[in-house]
Amino acid sequence: MTIGIGIGLGRFPMEKGPDYFDWVRQCELGGIDSIWQTDRLVSNEPNLETLSTMAALAGATESIRFGMNVASIALRDPLLTAKQCATIDFLSGGRLLPAFGIGSALSRDYVATGTPTKGRGKKADEALSIVRQLWQESSVSFDGEFFQYDNASIAPKPANPSIPLWIGGTSKLAIERTARIGTGWLAGIDTPKRTGEVIKGIKAALPKYGRTIDEDHYGATFSFRFGSEQEPIVQQSMRGISERLKQDPSDYLAIGDDSVVIQRVRDFVAAGCSKFVLIPIADGKQDLLDQTHRLIHEVIPAFSD
Repeated sequence: MTIGIGIGLGRFPMEKGPDYFDWVRQCELGGIDSIWQTDRLVSNEPNLETLSTMAALAGATESIRFGMNVASIALRDPLLTAKQCATIDFLSGGRLLPAFGIGSALSRDYVATGTPTKGRGKKADEALSIVRQLWQESSVSFDGEFFQYDNASIAPKPANPSIPLWIGGTSKLAIERTARIGTGWLAGIDTPKRTGEVIKGIKAALPKYGRTIDEDHYGATFSFRFGSEQEPIVQQSMRGISERLKQDPSDYLAIGDDSVVIQRVRDFVAAGCSKFVLIPIADGKQDLLDQTHRLIHEVIPAFSD
């Protein structure tokens, strides 16, 4: 099973927008499997909007794939989302990796906009069903609790006729959603143990829907830094995880030398993952480039065929 090491950004670490594309070129030339953008609409920290970033990547790259980690579908209109994704995939020659979840109930995205969290799972299910149908069918009619469509269609369709639909989330409903409609599952920031439990749950639920998911379509996400836990930027990340998850942050990060990062990847491989989104903890453009350079030259070769 091929191990794919991708890289992602949450907090935007650069002062200038064009600096982003220097990093993107480094990733593409360095053999990074894919580039991912965390979805956060409301935030005090600088954070790129994920679908706009996908469109920018489509024009700025030639071969690398790119995806959302993960877009909150319950906050988005499914017709517009399906059209945006189809356009990006078409223009990039089939390189988009769409991934969706419902977002955290504690997220400021919901609270700040007054969007109810009750029923967001069912709303997400309806939206994902509509998105998939719009990608694949010539005309879509839908009469749901949250969405109603009468002979809706989009063109052009995605360039990839088998455009994937990755799902995020660890709840029982997310597990069922993945088994029912997903072509892959991508974990958020979590431990190998919990990630392995969710993968087992998805595999156990698949027969109920008469479906399968390829063994290499389970992914993990974790933050890393070549450095020390005592660095201010690492302390900041650790405080953020501790406040958000109320857990020991060291269980969710890989901080140290290349052996630490490699071992964390292997722990997730043992849990059933083969695709990875590694998020560098970095402060500024040069720091991000340095962290990415070490990932390319010290970690990726350990998982090359």
